[in-house]
Amino acid sequence: MARREHVQIKTAAEIAKMRVAGLLVAKTLARLREAVAPGVTTADLDALAEKTIRGDGGIPSFKGYAQPPYPASICSSVNNEVVHAIPTRRRVLREGDIISIDCGAIVDGWHGDAAITVPVGEVSREALDLIAACEGSLWAGLAAAQLGGKLTDISAAVERHIRPHGYGIVDHYGGHGIGTEMHQPPHVLNYGRPGRGIRLVEGLALAIEPMITTGSPDTTVLSDDWTVVTQDGSLAAHTEHSVAITSRGPWVLTEPDGGVARLAALGVACGQPADAPSGIG
Repeated sequence: MARREHVQIKTAAEIAKMRVAGLLVAKTLARLREAVAPGVTTADLDALAEKTIRGDGGIPSFKGYAQPPYPASICSSVNNEVVHAIPTRRRVLREGDIISIDCGAIVDGWHGDAAITVPVGEVSREALDLIAACEGSLWAGLAAAQLGGKLTDISAAVERHIRPHGYGIVDHYGGHGIGTEMHQPPHVLNYGRPGRGIRLVEGLALAIEPMITTGSPDTTVLSDDWTVVTQDGSLAAHTEHSVAITSRGPWVLTEPDGGVARLAALGVACGQPADAPSGIG
């Protein structure tokens, strides 16, 4: 593996291995989305995630990560929790909640990382609009992950999608490089002017992850040293995909079709090779 400005650059074969991890993350999140319902605990979701990841020969990326060691296989952030909330049997989902589920898996030493925000039963229009805007901003950022561009082209695309909606953009957390470690340089902001930062080169893989709020973007970390919440109690949403920069366009490693459909809707070609694995099994 070559290194450029301390950023890990992968070969085509290594990106293909990341695709396997990405598809396992996609499969796990699909099962979790189906399982979300009133009365389900976040610990129930965590157990399902670990069973799915390990059942396909993967290792949960999050479990034991950092200090203090993260104790679960997913982050399960409900309502005003932005990110990194720890699953527990005491947290029972209720009608009208929204939950952001962040999931990572390692397969053959390579990481996949993605997140979704899901409504619990019938939710408010405010919540649905927030989720849609967050997901739309993610795809705007993915579409901007183009060979020869600059890192902040992605940041600016995310911000351009969010600002007209009036949502807060959480500024202490963002995306990152990904590969043989879950978190690598560079840090990917969700706002900023385009044309700055490292050049987007073939073999670079990034996790792009907007986090937005219905109110102030200011956050606080709770006493568990992990859970990040909005200071004003406003709702938060978090979405994420891992993407590889290719000569053909962005290849979304954690989307079952590689991003073909959503990128096409934005007028962007997907970089997924014709012989690449697809689907979530």
